[in-house]
Amino acid sequence: MAVKRDYYDVLGVARDADEEEIKRSFRRLAQRHHPDVDQSADAEQRFKELNEAYRVLSDGQRRSAYDMFGHAGVDGSAASAEGYGGGFGPFGDIIDAFFGGSPAGARRRNRVVAGSDLRYDMTIEFAEAVFGVTKPVEFPTLATCPRCEGSGGEPGSEPETCPDCNGSGERRRVAQTILGQMVNIVACSRCRGEGRIVVNPCTECGGDGLVRDERSLEVTIPAGIDDGQRIALEGQGEAGPRGGPNGDLYVQVKVRPHPDLMRRGAELYHELPITFPQAALGATVVVPTVEGTEEIEIPPGAQHGHEIKLRGKGVPRLRGAGRGDLHVVLNVIVPTKLSKRQRELLSELGDVSAPAVMPKGSASLLDRLRELFG
Repeated sequence: MAVKRDYYDVLGVARDADEEEIKRSFRRLAQRHHPDVDQSADAEQRFKELNEAYRVLSDGQRRSAYDMFGHAGVDGSAASAEGYGGGFGPFGDIIDAFFGGSPAGARRRNRVVAGSDLRYDMTIEFAEAVFGVTKPVEFPTLATCPRCEGSGGEPGSEPETCPDCNGSGERRRVAQTILGQMVNIVACSRCRGEGRIVVNPCTECGGDGLVRDERSLEVTIPAGIDDGQRIALEGQGEAGPRGGPNGDLYVQVKVRPHPDLMRRGAELYHELPITFPQAALGATVVVPTVEGTEEIEIPPGAQHGHEIKLRGKGVPRLRGAGRGDLHVVLNVIVPTKLSKRQRELLSELGDVSAPAVMPKGSASLLDRLRELFG
């Protein structure tokens, strides 16, 4: 079995070549090696190889699979390029490259077309993202015409065969090129590729089969959703033409920030400013949580950057069990202005204090910052 050549080498382009470079190279090589032009013994095989390479590298998804896994990643999708089958045709990609049309595209005219997808931007509060919420939404959309039920014609009337394309839904245009006579197949402009036309249009939708409508529904926001995530509601988008299925509705979620809490995944963080006496002697303080406030104990001798963890006070895990934690990080504030009495007391403390030594086993401030934000 012959070893397949690298597709980039086949087209003579670099691995970082953009779409235009790939198309230009394919056009040039296809003209040179078409069997009607190139009379060498391997012209047909070379032309097949060019088609296969272009089919993969001109498709973003297939190209990514090929870049990651080589030929093994696209063997199934590229197999139809062997010979000229699978909707590829002897001139399929060349027609596309030169004229922007494709026989394969025209042959798909009878497939059911789904309606357009819609996007709805929703802003919610921080607590609503943590605990979940149900929100009503209203948005304009295209709905199936109730009078003609999407057919586009007056009730009781039937569409007729398009006289321009005789029901085929496509028009053929012949052009002379250096490769000889080329046939470009495009969708019929009169029937838009459907093969039928509405002679007696519906008076409510004007023959479109769709009407403008205001839609309202309730969207359930799951507990634990994060800023920037979206919710897909299948079949809640615009109605499809001629009775096609509805598109989808995508709700894009924006979460308002909390004034005192910062979120990272399921974990919450709160920076708690404390005084030097509180850090040295310990104290009972109140900290904010998503449920309200809670008292915590600062242990005597707490250091700047010391973390107190409140288990289960974080955010519910969107695709898992339980909740994250709330991390209270101590920030010992050094006063910038001192009264005369404060200065005297601190001077006395300085006289009796031993030199500052980092406690054994404690992480430095830089280590804490790397752990929290690295």
